[in-house]
Amino acid sequence: MNVLETIGRGVVVLVVGAILVAIGWIFFFEIPADGAELAGVVLVVLTGVVGLRLGGNVAGSLFPSYNVAEVTVQGPITRDGGSGFPPRPGTPGADEIVDLIDRADADDNAEALLLQLNTPGGAVVPSDDIRLAAERFDGPVIAYATDVCASGGYWIASGCDELWAREGSIVGSIGVRGSRLTGAELLENLGVEYEQLTAGEYKEAGVPLKDLEEDERQYLQGIVDDYYDQFVETVADSRDVDPEAIRETEARVYLGSEAYERGLVDELGTRQDVESHLEEQLGTEVSVTELEPSLGVAERLRGGAERVAYAGGAGIASRFTDDREFRLRLD
Repeated sequence: MNVLETIGRGVVVLVVGAILVAIGWIFFFEIPADGAELAGVVLVVLTGVVGLRLGGNVAGSLFPSYNVAEVTVQGPITRDGGSGFPPRPGTPGADEIVDLIDRADADDNAEALLLQLNTPGGAVVPSDDIRLAAERFDGPVIAYATDVCASGGYWIASGCDELWAREGSIVGSIGVRGSRLTGAELLENLGVEYEQLTAGEYKEAGVPLKDLEEDERQYLQGIVDDYYDQFVETVADSRDVDPEAIRETEARVYLGSEAYERGLVDELGTRQDVESHLEEQLGTEVSVTELEPSLGVAERLRGGAERVAYAGGAGIASRFTDDREFRLRLD
């Protein structure tokens, strides 16, 4: 923000604040009868405070202090932000991240989007929802990998105009995983028999209480393969490379330096390098604002309670996973 914008913001804040203070003085001090002066002064002060905050909001809209919006994808990607048991609190889910990107797209002040990625991947469709939101943004979209940009994270990056990483970032894992636990033998040892009435030959394919038949295994593997084909084609189209070159990675992960050599990353650099690159694209100094989900008082209080519960239970619970059915994941 230049000097003129700074001065302009200050003038707007002072003018709006002064107007509301004057109004407060008239209504709360001049008009009331004797005996209300003290209360009037208090109300005038409160009105002035409100006026300054309102003036700040007005000034922010007239003289924005940012021109780049930043949205962060942190941790495993799920629909609602929960992962494992107990769910890790404070992590935005895919729907919230999509809302943030759409909010940035609707913000005339946000000329570009910086999508910070530090994720090992996660659920297939939520990852694709974030990718599509990034594609919809009207302006340059730069994905910046910090520690990890793997699987679902890389799927998201394929919807961005560029992917930057550090030399030591973990990048890749272009593959799909389908997982299930089988408890059939345990039930047999306990003398418990599982029986379910269904309609449709493959309705129970993947249910953990019975072993997979070979045709069921082929059926589920076919679903995994279809998602993998979609993943490969999406990455190949976005990076303009031969799909076979993507398949040849065999879902490996690479350090950022090797990922760059293989064409999986556009540039290597620090966060400052990314901002300098955006300044060249926008032709002006860059100021970034980080968008976060809006939380009400009740949600903030609940989040605090969840953090306490997580801290107390994660040590034991983190050793177990909730794989009670066949699950498809990009991680």
